[in-house]
Amino acid sequence: MHLEVEATNLLPMSQHILFVDDEIPIREMLSLYFKRKGFAVTAAGNGAEAVRLAETTPMDAIILDINLGGENGLELLTVFKKQYPNVPVIMFTSLDHDPELLKAALAGGADAFMSKADPLDVLAREVQRLLA
Repeated sequence: MHLEVEATNLLPMSQHILFVDDEIPIREMLSLYFKRKGFAVTAAGNGAEAVRLAETTPMDAIILDINLGGENGLELLTVFKKQYPNVPVIMFTSLDHDPELLKAALAGGADAFMSKADPLDVLAREVQRLLA
């Protein structure tokens, strides 16, 4: 028996994204979107869950909502950058592009700042840029 495998069918080891957002539909949509792009995705709905998952699963990038229900994503950003300084973090928000918020996110160590209103392909390109 002879098996032929085309190189194009072989997927490289997936890069792993942690996606943190309190809105279930957004978490599910983005998880599915990035999985279809070939990424491994772990999703969390709050800060405690995100920290626990990051401790048990190596992450290559984190996409983090700024407003996590009653939690402040900028505070969680500080935790992640302290524990995982080499893991890029994209702050993700439905809030308008507030220059002060952008400044605070970048000062806290965010590697990028994206709006939920941006097309998903723009977010995917930003993730790929940061992981290149």
